[in-house]
This record gives sequence, structure tokens and C-alpha cells, in this order.
Amino acid sequence: MLNSTILIKVKQRLNKLASNDYDNIQDWQIIEAFNKGQSDWVRRNLHGLNIVKEGDEQSKRRIDDLQILLTTLSIVMTNKQQYFESTTLPINYLQFKRISTEAEKADGCCPAKKMIVYLAENQNIDILLKDHNKKPSYDWGETFATLKDNMFQVYTNNEFILKNTTLTYYRQPTKILITGVQDPYNPTAVPPLVDTISEFKDDIVELLIDECAKIIAGDIESLQQVGLQDKSVESNN
Repeated sequence: MLNSTILIKVKQRLNKLASNDYDNIQDWQIIEAFNKGQSDWVRRNLHGLNIVKEGDEQSKRRIDDLQILLTTLSIVMTNKQQYFESTTLPINYLQFKRISTEAEKADGCCPAKKMIVYLAENQNIDILLKDHNKKPSYDWGETFATLKDNMFQVYTNNEFILKNTTLTYYRQPTKILITGVQDPYNPTAVPPLVDTISEFKDDIVELLIDECAKIIAGDIESLQQVGLQDKSVESNN
């Protein structure tokens, strides 16, 4: 959907198409609210706080809606003896999906094999390392990872080394920008010369327009509009 269409639809939802009163909405405000609405909508649906409590892959619709944000990249892992640690998470990281990796014995006696890696809580590290059924195991092809200081730690218990590690995650949605309109996140920059349009399908953009209108309505204390747009988002989600 074109950004010009988004602007018109948001103003229509707010009944501001011909407004000249003190609540007149600037284009940069719509950009900021739309981008905030994207993040709010994505986080809510990844977690499952929608009307039917669906998380990121609990229905075909959620898979279809959110798949565009799934990103896989190779990550460099550094051997810290008891675990391998990744580099800092990418700047557009939003939520963990999975880590895929191969393991091989340090002495090279055995071929590399695929590992199953599950995400664990930091508070349970000592328990997991002592538990015979859950500790890192080359033979069983299983281990666990934790997340701390914006880095992943994949535990090996010094029994094997990791190679060909990739991280799959949900990234932040791309922010829209409008030609000639000041970027609200970088007010000192020159306004963009080309539009950056929403990457979501038009049916999702329609929901995001309602999210945007809801945010702006809250900012201008139009409580009736807040309620109407919130109901529209959830009933069509």
C-alpha cells in the first residue's frame, strides 16, 4: 500500500481529512505512530495477546502474517571452554526463533553432526549441566543455549566444538518514510528523497492503520476514537 494512501486512511479514521483545528495532525506524527503501531502489533501477535490467544506459529494465519520478519544469518561463535558465545545480537533483532549448529569432537575422531539446541533459562544452567538427561551431549546430538548481555551462549561442557552456526529470529519491521517529510527518528537528517513503504500485505496494513489511528487518538485524548480503533484491530486480527 502506498504511503499516500496510509496518510489519507489515518486522517479518515480520525475524522481529520478537512480539519484546521488545534488537533490538526502532521504527516511526521502519522509516520511515528504508524511505525510504533507496527512494533506494538508484531510484539502482541508474537506473544499471542490477541483475541484468540494465538502466538507466532499457532495458526496458519499467524505463520502467514509474520513469516516476512523471519531472518536467518550465520553467527560467529567464540569458544569460552564451557560454552561458545556469539557476537552481539543484530541491531534489528526482535525475538528468538531458533539456533542451528553442527558439533564435532575436539580431537576430530568423529564427523560433524547436527545438534538440537533449545533455549534455557540462565537460572537453570547449573542444574542442566549436572542433569544426565539434559546436559550437552554429542552422542545424543542435544544441547541448550542461554541469552545474556545481548549474546547467545551455546553450552558444550567442553565436550565438543561448534561449527556452521546460524541464528533464526524475528527482526524489527521496516519503518516507513515519506518523501520530503522529516524522519521523526532522525530530525537532523535531510528528509528522504524516496518513500519507504510498509513491507506487510495490504490486509495487515489496514490493521496497522487502525493501530496508528488508535495511538494518535490517545495522544489527542479522543477516547471514543481509541475505543473504536482498538475494537477494529482486535475483531479483525
